[in-house]
Amino acid sequence: MKTLIKAIDTISEYTGKTALWLCVALILVLTFETTARYVFDSPTVWAYETSWMVGASMAVLGWSYTHRHHGHIRVDVFYTRLPPRGKAVIDVLCSAIFLFPLLSILLYSSFSFMLFSWKMHEKLVESSWMPPSGPIKTVMVLGLSLFALQCIAQFIRDVYQLIRGKTYDST
Repeated sequence: MKTLIKAIDTISEYTGKTALWLCVALILVLTFETTARYVFDSPTVWAYETSWMVGASMAVLGWSYTHRHHGHIRVDVFYTRLPPRGKAVIDVLCSAIFLFPLLSILLYSSFSFMLFSWKMHEKLVESSWMPPSGPIKTVMVLGLSLFALQCIAQFIRDVYQLIRGKTYDST
């Protein structure tokens, strides 16, 4: 079990660092477009869709990394005052009732949309460039899948905390 959780954590770290480099790519695309538009009066047809595809990829690939480092927003009015075991109870219950059902629905629907997109050769129609939508939808499924894996790893840690009363160490 430790090997599996460590592997999931490693994948989350790697994808988080990949998302960091996508931020650099996004800055480069937007800088190029701004320069082309305002300095050379020659806007591109591809920069808008490229920027939102890179930005969306950066976000979804960062979800698992953010979850790994407990960076997602939560209502901390009571949670921060709880002992570790109390936090684990809240996390296990909320994961079982809300997170896993929602992730199941999102994974199923995004996978269906991705398959449809590849099968029909769907195009993005926001500009005259019209790139295929399959790659970005595939990245969405990948990001959701990695996030789901990290959620499972955290769930195992929380259950361990409840049963054993101590923090799970995957090293």
